[in-house]
Amino acid sequence: MLNILFPKFCATCTNVLISQEELLCSYCLSELPLTHFHQFNDHTMYDKFYGLLPIHQATALLYFIKKGITQKLLHKLKYEGQQNIGSYFGNWLGSELKQIPSYQNIQAVVPVPLHKKRLRTRGYNQVERFAQELAKHLQAEYCDESLLKISAAKSQVTLGRWARFRTNEVFKLGNTDRIKNKHVLLVDDIITTGATLVECGKELLKAPVDKLSIATLAMS
Repeated sequence: MLNILFPKFCATCTNVLISQEELLCSYCLSELPLTHFHQFNDHTMYDKFYGLLPIHQATALLYFIKKGITQKLLHKLKYEGQQNIGSYFGNWLGSELKQIPSYQNIQAVVPVPLHKKRLRTRGYNQVERFAQELAKHLQAEYCDESLLKISAAKSQVTLGRWARFRTNEVFKLGNTDRIKNKHVLLVDDIITTGATLVECGKELLKAPVDKLSIATLAMS
């Protein structure tokens, strides 16, 4: 009766979800462009940081394809307040990573922060729910005060690859008590050039941290 009176709709195609479906209908679920990086020890994501940042592991759950399912999901997560999308995929990726030995000793999870002005405007950090679910599955501390963004850089959506690397985003360490000398997982919603994650990673290494790994919802 509840399904009839208050139907739930697929986050991408807007078809009505049946009782056993959550967030996505069965068709859209089957169409998700999964990377399987962490499951097959694929170094595609890891190689993005070669010579730029010393990391232990790196993975992304989905490929970002222009006008595809992932883009629709990220837009709803980032601009339409649908934070349940972050929770859903954080739970998905977290349940997979906790089975992999190289991720099992992660002790702290740090989300890429928003500048306080952007946070006030949007009302939430789109990475938060995704990172919290990862921390829960990995039995790690969620540390959103360990890294701060101190410059309000303009949106990079319309910038090309090299322009994004030139964007002057500035991050600094916050409270390092819970990350010092630990294996830290740095988390973002999407990686394109990797410039933002490199800048964040460099700051975290100053804590210092023992190991630095990276996980994102999507990779472009």
